[in-house]
Amino acid sequence: MNKLTFIDYTESYLEQVRNTYNYYVEHTTVSFDMEPVSAEQMHQLIQPMDELYRSLIILSDGHYAGYVLYTQHKKKAAYKVTAEVTVYLEPAFGRQGIGSYAVPFVEQLARENHIHSFIATICSENEGSLRLFEKLGYEQCACYKEVAYKFDRWLDLKSYQKIL
Repeated sequence: MNKLTFIDYTESYLEQVRNTYNYYVEHTTVSFDMEPVSAEQMHQLIQPMDELYRSLIILSDGHYAGYVLYTQHKKKAAYKVTAEVTVYLEPAFGRQGIGSYAVPFVEQLARENHIHSFIATICSENEGSLRLFEKLGYEQCACYKEVAYKFDRWLDLKSYQKIL
């Protein structure tokens, strides 16, 4: 595997992050967005809203490979102890084991910020992410049937959880 580096997200990466995300919006059911997001929309998705949460750029041998972040699971004060974890990789960097390093890396940062629980919400068609989170010790805690409709088919959403 290439040398991986994680650096804090900065606005200088906004277009790369947006392009990565929009690839999945346009070509997959990984994201339930129907249309590509604008720069402003991406800024709101990636910019941490609180110092407890982090957005990181993943570099592979110094090259942008994607991003990983954790954000507050829900917008009520009691949820501050639970975060949603998200990883998006450039397609060329998929299936190289990067997620197996990125998720534990942000888990450790979250522990340091007293985050107690991580949630991953994954389309049931995203078999790679389902395997990744299961391998990392996440347990399926919910399956929402036919909650989205994209590319002329109904989609299920699975939730996985890990107590940190």
